[in-house]
Amino acid sequence: MDEERIENAVKRIEAALARIGAAADQVSPQPASVSALLEKHETLRETVSNSLKELDELIGKIEA
Repeated sequence: MDEERIENAVKRIEAALARIGAAADQVSPQPASVSALLEKHETLRETVSNSLKELDELIGKIEA
């Protein structure tokens, strides 16, 4: 009886692995545009950071 349970468990595991493999084959890789968007985001982030620093300096000069 234990051998039968083990066999059934192995069959279920193999079936699950097959489903995982099939699902992995259907997943498409990220489009190249995603990396371009990440680069654009970082560039914009740096620009905003620099602008905020400049504004902080200007406000500091006005208050002085």
